[in-house]
Amino acid sequence: MKFNEIFISSRSASFELDNNDIYYSKEKYDVYIDDKLIKKDVNTNVFSIFNLTPNTKYQIQINDFVKTFKTSFESTVLNVKDFGAVGDGKTDDTYALQAAISSAPDYATIIIPKGTYYISPVFLKSNITLDLKKGATLLGNVDRKNYPIIPAYLTMHDGERVDIGSWEGVPQDIFATILTGIFVENVNIIGEGVVDANAQNSDWWKYPLTKEGGAYRPRGIYINRGKNIGIQGISVKNTPSWNVHPIYCEDVKIIDLYLESDKNSPNTDGCNPESCNGVDIIGVNFSVGDDCIAIKSGKKHEGMNKPIVCQNLNIRNCHMAYGHGAIVLGSEISGGIKNLNVTQCYFEHTDRGLRIKTRRGRGRESVIDNVVFDNIYMDHVLSPFTINMFYNCVDPDKHSEYVWSKEKLPIDDRTPFLGNFTFKNIKADNVHVASAFFYGLPEEPIKSVTIENVEFNVTTEETTPGKDSQWSILNAQI
Repeated sequence: MKFNEIFISSRSASFELDNNDIYYSKEKYDVYIDDKLIKKDVNTNVFSIFNLTPNTKYQIQINDFVKTFKTSFESTVLNVKDFGAVGDGKTDDTYALQAAISSAPDYATIIIPKGTYYISPVFLKSNITLDLKKGATLLGNVDRKNYPIIPAYLTMHDGERVDIGSWEGVPQDIFATILTGIFVENVNIIGEGVVDANAQNSDWWKYPLTKEGGAYRPRGIYINRGKNIGIQGISVKNTPSWNVHPIYCEDVKIIDLYLESDKNSPNTDGCNPESCNGVDIIGVNFSVGDDCIAIKSGKKHEGMNKPIVCQNLNIRNCHMAYGHGAIVLGSEISGGIKNLNVTQCYFEHTDRGLRIKTRRGRGRESVIDNVVFDNIYMDHVLSPFTINMFYNCVDPDKHSEYVWSKEKLPIDDRTPFLGNFTFKNIKADNVHVASAFFYGLPEEPIKSVTIENVEFNVTTEETTPGKDSQWSILNAQI
Protein backbone atom coordinates (compact mmCIF):
# COMPACT_ATOMS: atom_id res chain seq x y z
CA MET A 1 0.00 0.00 0.00
CA LYS A 2 1.96 2.99 -1.27
CA PHE A 3 1.64 6.44 0.25
CA ASN A 4 3.21 9.90 0.02
CA GLU A 5 4.05 12.58 2.53
CA ILE A 6 1.97 15.73 2.05
CA PHE A 7 2.93 17.78 5.12
CA ILE A 8 5.91 17.80 7.48
CA SER A 9 6.48 20.10 10.44
CA SER A 10 8.84 19.94 13.38
CA ARG A 11 6.45 17.78 15.42
CA SER A 12 3.93 16.31 12.98
CA ALA A 13 3.47 14.71 9.58
CA SER A 14 0.60 13.88 7.22
CA PHE A 15 0.47 11.20 4.56
CA GLU A 16 -1.85 10.26 1.70
CA LEU A 17 -2.42 6.84 0.20
CA ASP A 18 -1.49 6.49 -3.46
CA ASN A 19 -4.80 5.08 -4.70
CA ASN A 20 -7.98 6.03 -6.53
CA ASP A 21 -10.37 5.46 -3.63
CA ILE A 22 -12.71 8.29 -2.74
CA TYR A 23 -11.87 9.73 0.71
CA TYR A 24 -12.19 6.35 2.40
CA SER A 25 -9.73 3.55 1.75
CA LYS A 26 -11.35 0.32 0.57
CA GLU A 27 -9.02 -1.56 2.90
CA LYS A 28 -8.34 -0.62 6.51
CA TYR A 29 -4.68 -0.48 7.43
CA ASP A 30 -2.27 -0.18 10.36
CA VAL A 31 0.52 2.38 10.62
CA TYR A 32 3.89 1.64 12.19
CA ILE A 33 6.57 4.15 13.14
CA ASP A 34 9.99 2.62 13.77
CA ASP A 35 8.30 -0.79 14.05
CA LYS A 36 5.85 0.45 16.71
CA LEU A 37 2.11 0.33 15.99
CA ILE A 38 0.71 3.84 16.34
CA LYS A 39 -2.54 3.68 14.35
CA LYS A 40 -4.80 0.68 13.87
CA ASP A 41 -7.60 0.08 11.38
CA VAL A 42 -7.31 3.46 9.66
CA ASN A 43 -10.01 3.84 6.99
CA THR A 44 -9.28 7.21 5.36
CA ASN A 45 -6.84 8.00 2.55
CA VAL A 46 -5.21 10.76 4.60
CA PHE A 47 -3.79 10.35 8.09
CA SER A 48 -1.60 12.40 10.42
CA ILE A 49 0.95 11.70 13.13
CA PHE A 50 1.65 14.04 16.04
CA ASN A 51 3.98 14.41 19.04
CA LEU A 52 7.08 13.68 16.99
CA THR A 53 10.59 14.84 17.87
CA PRO A 54 12.01 17.76 15.86
CA ASN A 55 14.83 17.28 13.37
CA THR A 56 14.55 13.49 13.57
CA LYS A 57 14.46 10.77 10.92
CA TYR A 58 11.64 8.22 11.16
CA GLN A 59 10.71 5.02 9.36
CA ILE A 60 7.00 4.62 8.56
CA GLN A 61 5.39 1.41 7.34
CA ILE A 62 1.97 0.35 6.01
CA ASN A 63 1.76 -3.32 5.06
CA ASP A 64 4.92 -4.04 3.08
CA PHE A 65 5.59 -0.47 1.98
CA VAL A 66 8.25 1.36 3.98
CA LYS A 67 9.65 4.86 3.63
CA THR A 68 11.54 7.36 5.72
CA PHE A 69 10.87 10.99 6.52
CA LYS A 70 12.49 13.65 8.67
CA THR A 71 10.80 16.26 10.82
CA SER A 72 11.73 19.92 10.47
CA PHE A 73 14.23 21.87 12.51
CA GLU A 74 13.06 23.55 15.71
CA SER A 75 15.11 26.21 17.49
CA THR A 76 13.37 25.96 20.88
CA VAL A 77 10.04 25.13 22.50
CA LEU A 78 7.83 27.38 24.63
CA ASN A 79 4.84 26.34 26.75
CA VAL A 80 2.01 28.83 27.25
CA LYS A 81 1.69 27.66 30.87
CA ASP A 82 5.15 29.12 31.52
CA PHE A 83 3.78 32.50 30.43
CA GLY A 84 0.90 32.41 32.90
CA ALA A 85 -1.81 30.65 30.90
CA VAL A 86 -4.28 28.84 33.17
CA GLY A 87 -6.45 26.85 30.78
CA ASP A 88 -9.50 26.59 33.04
CA GLY A 89 -11.98 27.99 30.49
CA LYS A 90 -12.69 31.05 32.65
CA THR A 91 -9.45 32.94 33.11
CA ASP A 92 -8.53 35.28 30.26
CA ASP A 93 -5.44 33.66 28.74
CA THR A 94 -5.07 36.10 25.84
CA TYR A 95 -2.05 37.95 27.20
CA ALA A 96 -0.24 34.75 28.14
CA LEU A 97 -0.68 33.26 24.68
CA GLN A 98 0.29 36.52 22.96
CA ALA A 99 3.34 36.84 25.22
CA ALA A 100 4.48 33.33 24.26
CA ILE A 101 4.08 34.09 20.55
CA SER A 102 5.83 37.45 20.84
CA SER A 103 8.72 35.93 22.79
CA ALA A 104 9.30 33.04 20.41
CA PRO A 105 12.48 33.21 18.30
CA ASP A 106 12.48 32.08 14.68
CA TYR A 107 11.56 28.42 14.16
CA ALA A 108 10.27 27.99 17.69
CA THR A 109 7.27 25.88 18.64
CA ILE A 110 4.66 27.18 21.08
CA ILE A 111 3.00 24.31 22.92
CA ILE A 112 -0.61 24.67 24.06
CA PRO A 113 -1.19 21.71 26.41
CA LYS A 114 -4.50 20.14 27.39
CA GLY A 115 -6.94 22.69 28.79
CA THR A 116 -9.49 25.29 27.73
CA TYR A 117 -7.96 28.70 27.08
CA TYR A 118 -10.47 31.54 27.04
CA ILE A 119 -9.05 34.13 24.67
CA SER A 120 -9.67 37.18 22.56
CA PRO A 121 -7.75 37.47 19.26
CA VAL A 122 -4.02 36.81 19.21
CA PHE A 123 -1.70 37.76 16.37
CA LEU A 124 0.75 35.33 14.82
CA LYS A 125 4.23 36.20 13.61
CA SER A 126 6.58 34.66 11.08
CA ASN A 127 8.65 31.52 11.54
CA ILE A 128 6.72 29.82 14.34
CA THR A 129 4.70 26.67 14.92
CA LEU A 130 1.64 26.66 17.15
CA ASP A 131 1.01 23.14 18.49
CA LEU A 132 -2.44 22.53 20.00
CA LYS A 133 -2.17 19.28 21.89
CA LYS A 134 -5.00 16.78 22.17
CA GLY A 135 -7.52 18.12 24.66
CA ALA A 136 -6.45 21.75 24.13
CA THR A 137 -9.17 24.23 23.15
CA LEU A 138 -8.83 27.88 22.27
CA LEU A 139 -12.25 29.21 23.31
CA GLY A 140 -13.38 32.55 21.93
CA ASN A 141 -14.34 35.45 24.17
CA VAL A 142 -18.07 36.14 23.80
CA ASP A 143 -17.82 39.94 24.06
CA ARG A 144 -17.05 41.70 20.78
CA LYS A 145 -15.74 44.68 22.74
CA ASN A 146 -12.64 42.57 23.44
CA TYR A 147 -11.93 42.11 19.73
CA PRO A 148 -9.59 44.63 18.06
CA ILE A 149 -10.70 46.05 14.73
CA ILE A 150 -8.52 45.50 11.66
CA PRO A 151 -8.86 48.51 9.35
CA ALA A 152 -9.69 48.06 5.70
CA TYR A 153 -6.39 49.62 4.56
CA LEU A 154 -2.81 50.33 5.48
CA THR A 155 -1.02 53.19 3.75
CA MET A 156 2.54 52.24 2.78
CA HIS A 157 5.53 54.60 2.70
CA ASP A 158 5.11 55.12 -1.04
CA GLY A 159 1.48 56.08 -0.62
CA GLU A 160 0.08 52.77 -1.84
CA ARG A 161 -3.00 51.56 0.00
CA VAL A 162 -2.92 47.89 0.95
CA ASP A 163 -6.14 46.28 2.14
CA ILE A 164 -5.76 44.10 5.23
CA GLY A 165 -9.41 43.93 6.25
CA SER A 166 -11.88 42.23 3.90
CA TRP A 167 -15.58 41.40 3.87
CA GLU A 168 -17.15 39.56 0.95
CA GLY A 169 -14.56 40.69 -1.56
CA VAL A 170 -14.38 44.36 -0.55
CA PRO A 171 -11.92 46.12 1.77
CA GLN A 172 -13.77 46.69 5.03
CA ASP A 173 -13.05 47.11 8.72
CA ILE A 174 -13.34 43.68 10.34
CA PHE A 175 -12.97 42.33 13.84
CA ALA A 176 -9.75 40.43 14.39
CA THR A 177 -10.00 36.66 14.53
CA ILE A 178 -8.95 34.36 17.39
CA LEU A 179 -5.90 33.40 15.28
CA THR A 180 -4.91 36.27 12.99
CA GLY A 181 -1.83 36.49 10.79
CA ILE A 182 -1.01 39.48 8.58
CA PHE A 183 2.21 39.65 6.49
CA VAL A 184 3.49 36.41 8.04
CA GLU A 185 5.67 33.68 6.55
CA ASN A 186 6.55 30.11 7.52
CA VAL A 187 3.72 29.65 10.02
CA ASN A 188 2.29 26.27 11.03
CA ILE A 189 -0.80 25.66 13.14
CA ILE A 190 -0.81 21.97 13.98
CA GLY A 191 -2.12 19.44 16.45
CA GLU A 192 -5.14 17.53 17.65
CA GLY A 193 -6.68 20.46 19.52
CA VAL A 194 -9.65 22.69 18.79
CA VAL A 195 -10.20 26.32 17.84
CA ASP A 196 -13.73 26.97 19.15
CA ALA A 197 -14.74 30.54 18.31
CA ASN A 198 -17.75 30.17 20.63
CA ALA A 199 -20.09 32.12 18.34
CA GLN A 200 -23.12 30.19 19.54
CA ASN A 201 -22.72 31.81 22.98
CA SER A 202 -22.14 35.33 21.67
CA ASP A 203 -24.12 37.67 19.43
CA TRP A 204 -22.05 37.17 16.26
CA TRP A 205 -24.78 35.28 14.45
CA LYS A 206 -27.50 37.80 15.41
CA TYR A 207 -26.11 40.57 13.18
CA PRO A 208 -24.69 38.67 10.19
CA LEU A 209 -24.60 41.41 7.54
CA THR A 210 -24.07 44.64 9.49
CA LYS A 211 -21.14 46.47 11.04
CA GLU A 212 -22.42 45.92 14.54
CA GLY A 213 -19.86 47.48 16.86
CA GLY A 214 -18.01 49.18 14.02
CA ALA A 215 -16.80 46.23 11.97
CA TYR A 216 -17.83 43.02 10.25
CA ARG A 217 -17.60 39.58 11.88
CA PRO A 218 -14.30 37.75 12.39
CA ARG A 219 -13.44 34.31 11.01
CA GLY A 220 -12.06 31.23 12.72
CA ILE A 221 -8.52 31.61 11.31
CA TYR A 222 -7.62 34.65 9.18
CA ILE A 223 -4.35 34.90 7.24
CA ASN A 224 -3.74 37.95 5.03
CA ARG A 225 -0.68 38.10 2.74
CA GLY A 226 0.90 35.00 4.21
CA LYS A 227 3.53 32.78 2.59
CA ASN A 228 4.24 29.13 3.29
CA ILE A 229 1.33 28.60 5.67
CA GLY A 230 0.42 25.16 7.06
CA ILE A 231 -2.73 24.30 9.02
CA GLN A 232 -2.86 20.63 9.95
CA GLY A 233 -4.88 18.31 12.13
CA ILE A 234 -6.87 20.75 14.23
CA SER A 235 -10.64 21.25 14.42
CA VAL A 236 -12.21 24.67 13.86
CA LYS A 237 -15.79 25.18 14.98
CA ASN A 238 -18.53 27.66 15.92
CA THR A 239 -17.01 30.50 13.95
CA PRO A 240 -18.62 33.95 13.65
CA SER A 241 -18.32 33.72 9.85
CA TRP A 242 -15.93 31.73 7.62
CA ASN A 243 -13.92 29.01 9.37
CA VAL A 244 -10.57 29.40 7.56
CA HIS A 245 -9.85 32.39 5.31
CA PRO A 246 -6.47 32.77 3.59
CA ILE A 247 -6.44 35.90 1.41
CA TYR A 248 -3.61 37.12 -0.86
CA CYS A 249 -1.53 34.16 0.31
CA GLU A 250 1.03 31.94 -1.40
CA ASP A 251 1.76 28.27 -0.77
CA VAL A 252 -0.97 27.28 1.68
CA LYS A 253 -1.50 23.73 2.94
CA ILE A 254 -4.76 22.92 4.73
CA ILE A 255 -4.43 19.29 5.73
CA ASP A 256 -6.56 16.80 7.65
CA LEU A 257 -8.76 19.37 9.42
CA TYR A 258 -12.28 19.07 10.77
CA LEU A 259 -14.38 22.19 10.13
CA GLU A 260 -17.74 22.34 11.86
CA SER A 261 -20.48 24.91 12.43
CA ASP A 262 -24.21 24.60 12.99
CA LYS A 263 -26.07 24.06 9.72
CA ASN A 264 -28.25 27.10 10.45
CA SER A 265 -25.38 29.43 11.31
CA PRO A 266 -25.01 32.35 8.85
CA ASN A 267 -22.10 32.48 6.39
CA THR A 268 -20.02 29.92 8.25
CA ASP A 269 -18.22 28.66 5.14
CA GLY A 270 -15.60 26.02 5.74
CA CYS A 271 -12.52 27.21 3.85
CA ASN A 272 -12.44 30.21 1.51
CA PRO A 273 -9.14 30.79 -0.29
CA GLU A 274 -9.30 34.25 -1.84
CA SER A 275 -6.82 35.61 -4.40
CA CYS A 276 -4.26 32.97 -3.40
CA ASN A 277 -1.59 31.19 -5.45
CA GLY A 278 -0.90 27.57 -4.59
CA VAL A 279 -3.44 26.08 -2.16
CA ASP A 280 -3.71 22.41 -1.19
CA ILE A 281 -6.87 21.37 0.67
CA ILE A 282 -6.39 17.68 1.39
CA GLY A 283 -8.11 15.26 3.76
CA VAL A 284 -10.46 17.87 5.23
CA ASN A 285 -13.84 16.95 6.73
CA PHE A 286 -16.56 19.62 6.44
CA SER A 287 -19.94 20.08 8.11
CA VAL A 288 -20.82 23.78 8.07
CA GLY A 289 -23.63 26.32 7.80
CA ASP A 290 -22.84 27.58 4.31
CA ASP A 291 -20.49 26.53 1.51
CA CYS A 292 -17.87 23.93 2.39
CA ILE A 293 -15.24 25.50 0.11
CA ALA A 294 -15.82 28.85 -1.60
CA ILE A 295 -13.04 30.08 -3.87
CA LYS A 296 -12.97 33.83 -4.39
CA SER A 297 -10.88 36.64 -5.87
CA GLY A 298 -12.41 39.90 -4.72
CA LYS A 299 -15.12 42.16 -6.02
CA LYS A 300 -14.64 45.05 -8.41
CA HIS A 301 -15.09 48.08 -6.23
CA GLU A 302 -14.12 51.74 -6.19
CA GLY A 303 -10.87 52.20 -4.31
CA MET A 304 -9.99 48.50 -4.38
CA ASN A 305 -6.60 47.33 -5.58
CA LYS A 306 -6.47 45.48 -8.87
CA PRO A 307 -8.07 42.07 -8.28
CA ILE A 308 -5.69 39.11 -8.08
CA VAL A 309 -6.44 35.73 -9.64
CA CYS A 310 -6.94 32.72 -7.35
CA GLN A 311 -4.97 29.95 -9.00
CA ASN A 312 -3.26 26.58 -8.76
CA LEU A 313 -5.57 24.91 -6.28
CA ASN A 314 -5.73 21.20 -5.46
CA ILE A 315 -8.64 19.76 -3.50
CA ARG A 316 -8.27 16.06 -2.75
CA ASN A 317 -9.68 13.36 -0.49
CA CYS A 318 -12.12 15.68 1.26
CA HIS A 319 -15.54 14.91 2.71
CA MET A 320 -18.10 17.71 2.32
CA ALA A 321 -21.37 17.26 4.18
CA TYR A 322 -24.38 19.43 4.94
CA GLY A 323 -23.18 22.61 3.27
CA HIS A 324 -24.96 24.80 0.75
CA GLY A 325 -22.34 23.92 -1.84
CA ALA A 326 -19.50 21.42 -1.72
CA ILE A 327 -17.18 23.55 -3.88
CA VAL A 328 -18.33 27.01 -4.92
CA LEU A 329 -16.60 29.50 -7.19
CA GLY A 330 -17.64 33.07 -6.53
CA SER A 331 -19.54 35.15 -6.39
CA GLU A 332 -16.82 37.67 -5.40
CA ILE A 333 -14.63 36.65 -8.29
CA SER A 334 -13.42 39.74 -10.15
CA GLY A 335 -9.84 38.44 -10.26
CA GLY A 336 -10.85 35.10 -11.72
CA ILE A 337 -9.95 31.48 -10.91
CA LYS A 338 -7.52 29.34 -12.89
CA ASN A 339 -6.20 25.80 -12.59
CA LEU A 340 -8.50 24.12 -10.09
CA ASN A 341 -8.25 20.34 -9.72
CA VAL A 342 -10.71 18.42 -7.54
CA THR A 343 -10.42 14.66 -7.12
CA GLN A 344 -11.26 11.75 -4.78
CA CYS A 345 -13.85 13.80 -2.90
CA TYR A 346 -17.11 12.70 -1.31
CA PHE A 347 -20.02 15.18 -1.39
CA GLU A 348 -22.89 14.25 0.94
CA HIS A 349 -26.16 16.11 1.59
CA THR A 350 -24.94 19.38 0.11
CA ASP A 351 -27.26 21.57 -1.95
CA ARG A 352 -24.82 21.57 -4.88
CA GLY A 353 -21.66 19.76 -5.88
CA LEU A 354 -19.89 22.33 -8.00
CA ARG A 355 -21.51 25.76 -8.04
CA ILE A 356 -20.30 28.77 -10.02
CA LYS A 357 -21.77 32.13 -9.12
CA THR A 358 -20.99 35.12 -11.29
CA ARG A 359 -22.82 37.97 -13.02
CA ARG A 360 -22.40 40.97 -15.26
CA GLY A 361 -20.34 43.57 -13.45
CA ARG A 362 -17.70 41.21 -12.09
CA GLY A 363 -15.40 42.43 -14.85
CA ARG A 364 -13.33 41.28 -17.79
CA GLU A 365 -10.63 39.91 -15.48
CA SER A 366 -13.23 37.62 -13.96
CA VAL A 367 -12.09 34.58 -15.94
CA ILE A 368 -12.77 31.08 -14.60
CA ASP A 369 -10.79 28.56 -16.60
CA ASN A 370 -9.22 25.09 -16.47
CA VAL A 371 -11.50 23.55 -13.83
CA VAL A 372 -11.34 19.75 -13.55
CA PHE A 373 -13.51 17.49 -11.37
CA ASP A 374 -12.38 13.85 -11.55
CA ASN A 375 -13.23 10.75 -9.51
CA ILE A 376 -16.00 12.20 -7.31
CA TYR A 377 -18.88 10.53 -5.51
CA MET A 378 -22.02 12.46 -4.53
CA ASP A 379 -24.96 11.28 -2.44
CA HIS A 380 -28.13 13.30 -1.79
CA VAL A 381 -26.69 16.35 -3.51
CA LEU A 382 -29.66 18.37 -4.74
CA SER A 383 -27.97 19.49 -7.96
CA PRO A 384 -24.46 18.17 -8.76
CA PHE A 385 -23.44 20.88 -11.26
CA THR A 386 -24.75 24.45 -11.26
CA ILE A 387 -23.25 27.28 -13.31
CA ASN A 388 -25.16 30.56 -13.12
CA MET A 389 -23.98 33.79 -14.78
CA PHE A 390 -27.09 35.59 -13.52
CA TYR A 391 -26.37 35.07 -9.83
CA ASN A 392 -28.60 37.12 -7.52
CA CYS A 393 -26.41 38.62 -4.81
CA VAL A 394 -26.74 41.45 -2.30
CA ASP A 395 -24.89 44.04 -4.43
CA PRO A 396 -26.64 47.41 -4.74
CA ASP A 397 -27.29 46.87 -8.46
CA LYS A 398 -28.78 43.39 -8.14
CA HIS A 399 -32.16 44.56 -9.44
CA SER A 400 -30.75 46.57 -12.33
CA GLU A 401 -31.77 45.73 -15.87
CA TYR A 402 -28.10 45.40 -16.83
CA VAL A 403 -27.59 42.49 -14.43
CA TRP A 404 -30.81 40.63 -15.13
CA SER A 405 -31.51 41.33 -18.80
CA LYS A 406 -31.69 38.19 -20.91
CA GLU A 407 -30.94 40.22 -24.03
CA LYS A 408 -27.58 39.96 -25.76
CA LEU A 409 -25.70 43.01 -24.46
CA PRO A 410 -22.39 44.45 -25.68
CA ILE A 411 -19.23 42.87 -24.25
CA ASP A 412 -17.27 45.44 -22.27
CA ASP A 413 -14.97 45.69 -19.27
CA ARG A 414 -17.81 44.54 -16.98
CA THR A 415 -18.42 41.20 -18.72
CA PRO A 416 -17.15 38.00 -17.01
CA PHE A 417 -15.90 34.93 -18.89
CA LEU A 418 -16.25 31.20 -18.20
CA GLY A 419 -13.72 28.97 -19.99
CA ASN A 420 -13.13 25.21 -19.90
CA PHE A 421 -14.74 22.81 -17.44
CA THR A 422 -14.20 19.05 -17.30
CA PHE A 423 -16.32 16.63 -15.26
CA LYS A 424 -15.32 12.97 -15.49
CA ASN A 425 -15.51 9.69 -13.59
CA ILE A 426 -18.29 10.94 -11.33
CA LYS A 427 -21.27 9.19 -9.80
CA ALA A 428 -24.14 11.11 -8.21
CA ASP A 429 -26.79 9.10 -6.37
CA ASN A 430 -30.09 10.48 -5.06
CA VAL A 431 -30.11 13.68 -7.10
CA HIS A 432 -33.11 15.74 -5.97
CA VAL A 433 -33.46 18.72 -8.30
CA ALA A 434 -31.39 18.67 -11.48
CA SER A 435 -28.35 16.72 -12.62
CA ALA A 436 -26.84 19.83 -14.18
CA PHE A 437 -27.88 23.44 -14.72
CA PHE A 438 -25.74 25.69 -16.93
CA TYR A 439 -26.87 29.29 -17.48
CA GLY A 440 -24.48 31.45 -19.53
CA LEU A 441 -24.72 35.00 -20.78
CA PRO A 442 -26.14 35.41 -24.28
CA GLU A 443 -23.26 37.70 -25.23
CA GLU A 444 -20.58 35.51 -23.56
CA PRO A 445 -21.64 31.84 -23.45
CA ILE A 446 -19.73 29.27 -21.42
CA LYS A 447 -16.83 28.24 -23.66
CA SER A 448 -16.61 24.49 -23.01
CA VAL A 449 -18.14 21.86 -20.72
CA THR A 450 -16.90 18.27 -21.04
CA ILE A 451 -18.88 15.53 -19.28
CA GLU A 452 -17.27 12.09 -19.48
CA ASN A 453 -18.20 8.88 -17.70
CA VAL A 454 -20.67 10.61 -15.37
CA GLU A 455 -23.68 8.81 -13.88
CA PHE A 456 -26.70 10.57 -12.34
CA ASN A 457 -29.37 8.68 -10.40
CA VAL A 458 -32.42 10.77 -9.53
CA THR A 459 -34.41 10.11 -6.37
CA THR A 460 -38.17 10.38 -6.07
CA GLU A 461 -37.91 11.57 -2.47
CA GLU A 462 -39.57 14.91 -1.86
CA THR A 463 -37.20 17.87 -1.54
CA THR A 464 -37.93 20.51 1.04
CA PRO A 465 -36.33 23.83 0.04
CA GLY A 466 -34.29 25.51 2.74
CA LYS A 467 -33.85 29.19 3.41
CA ASP A 468 -31.98 29.65 0.10
CA SER A 469 -34.61 30.83 -2.38
CA GLN A 470 -32.34 30.02 -5.33
CA TRP A 471 -33.96 26.59 -5.52
CA SER A 472 -37.37 28.01 -6.43
CA ILE A 473 -35.67 30.14 -9.10
CA LEU A 474 -33.71 27.17 -10.42
CA ASN A 475 -36.80 24.95 -10.61
CA ALA A 476 -38.67 27.61 -12.53
CA GLN A 477 -35.80 28.05 -15.01
CA ILE A 478 -35.43 24.31 -15.60
